Amino acid sequence: MEAFAKLPRRASSPPRLFIPSRTPVAPLNRKQHHLNIWIFFSVAAAVSLFLYVLVASKRIDYPRFSVVIDAGSTGTRLHVYGYTMSPETKLPVLDQASTSEMKVRPGLSSYSGDPSSAGAALVELLDFGKGKIPKNQWGNTEIRLMATAGLRMLDDGVREKILDSCRRVLTTSGFQFRDDWASVISGSDEGVFAWVAANYALDMLGRDLQETTGIIELGGASTQITFATKESLPSEFAHIVKFGGATYNLYSNSFLGLGQNVAHDSVKKLLSSRGLTSAEESPASRVYTDPCSPSGYSHTGMSPAVSVVIPSSSLERQSIAHASGNFSECKSAALLLLQKEKDRCLYQQCHLGSSYVPNLQGKFLATENFFFTSKFFGLGPVPILSDLESAGQQFCEEDWMKLKSKYQTLAEEDFTKYCFSAAYIVALLHDSLGIAMTDKRLWFSDNVQNIQVDWALGAFIMKTMEQMGWIAFISHDRFFTLFGIIVLSSLLSFAIWLILRLRKPQLKTVYDLEKGRYIVTKVSR
Repeated sequence: MEAFAKLPRRASSPPRLFIPSRTPVAPLNRKQHHLNIWIFFSVAAAVSLFLYVLVASKRIDYPRFSVVIDAGSTGTRLHVYGYTMSPETKLPVLDQASTSEMKVRPGLSSYSGDPSSAGAALVELLDFGKGKIPKNQWGNTEIRLMATAGLRMLDDGVREKILDSCRRVLTTSGFQFRDDWASVISGSDEGVFAWVAANYALDMLGRDLQETTGIIELGGASTQITFATKESLPSEFAHIVKFGGATYNLYSNSFLGLGQNVAHDSVKKLLSSRGLTSAEESPASRVYTDPCSPSGYSHTGMSPAVSVVIPSSSLERQSIAHASGNFSECKSAALLLLQKEKDRCLYQQCHLGSSYVPNLQGKFLATENFFFTSKFFGLGPVPILSDLESAGQQFCEEDWMKLKSKYQTLAEEDFTKYCFSAAYIVALLHDSLGIAMTDKRLWFSDNVQNIQVDWALGAFIMKTMEQMGWIAFISHDRFFTLFGIIVLSSLLSFAIWLILRLRKPQLKTVYDLEKGRYIVTKVSR
């Protein structure tokens, strides 16, 4: 035991306590952790603000273009629309300096005998459009061809061949195009587009229904009537349109065959078939009275009293018109056409033939041939129908030679056109639709606040909003736009923070009992 006791003692080292840790527990490290959180949210907020301002500025200032081709019955018109998008209204804002149009004649329907050549009629229009749009934006510019009553009246096979010919040309135009962007639109859609255009120009979209303005278009082959109403409508005439927080119940109907040019031809045929014969009738021809041409007017330029206008297919003779220039009789003949087949009406009321038309409500913009006729007679934008009737009566019943001397620049065929047009408009608006002769709620114009109002503008507005539907959905309110950007920015910031966190070396903390303090060392991964 004594020997054992004499053995030297080994110096004992103080024990160490090992505490592995991924997160330092010192107070200084806790402060650093809180600072990291603040840095993370600050970066996310800064990135969100930057992206929001960037997106908003792009949505407002970035110049865009769109092209709409209106393939009408008398000609084809190309519209170039330069615009920006408004973040407040979610509507396109027209740049008047970048908006232009061009028209060529005749209409695409005139190619029914040679459908494959129809596309060539677009070449001049496309060259015009390219000259108005910067070349670097051609590929981003959508182009649509929308045909109306002229092509609606053709057989399906011929109509599709004409469209295919146009599609081949549009595909190689350099603009953004899809085959289904060349189509024949329905008459009711044409009316809705026109209503949108009118109320866009009047800054009424999104307002109360009673503040909106209806529209009546008198085209060459058809007439469209569209207005907002609170009445319950038959489903085939009802169209629901939403802008902002407002929902509109629109009545829209197109009356194919009641456009000015086609109606004029129909009245001539009606007069020919029901016309009064005279002693001048021979086995080879028969004479009828044409009250819609000024007295002494010659359709052929050969005889000032009698002229050939319509070959009669039902009779082996040709019909000869005797121009009488009688406004009242012309209006009566027009009314016969407008009320044709009224006995087949299946609705409570049919103001035009057998078609349902509710009572007109509110103010109306009358465009196209309404405007052209009013302008020709110098009646101004807000004429009353009694003034139009007086002007038309004076014109129709004036001697042809005096009219020719007075209107030296007017084409000869326009003399009979304006005589008929005045009578037809009165028969349509007053005798059929019930607008009083002294009513001032009609506005005859095709331009509102320097904006050309036609259905093509409305089509551009609605198609642009449809194409940007995802933007409209995100930006339905600025809050949702900002919220989406914040979420995206937060995820991005978190990903960056996580990558840096994983790259940060792992630490272990050891408490040294001998030295009486913590020791932090790196741990290899």
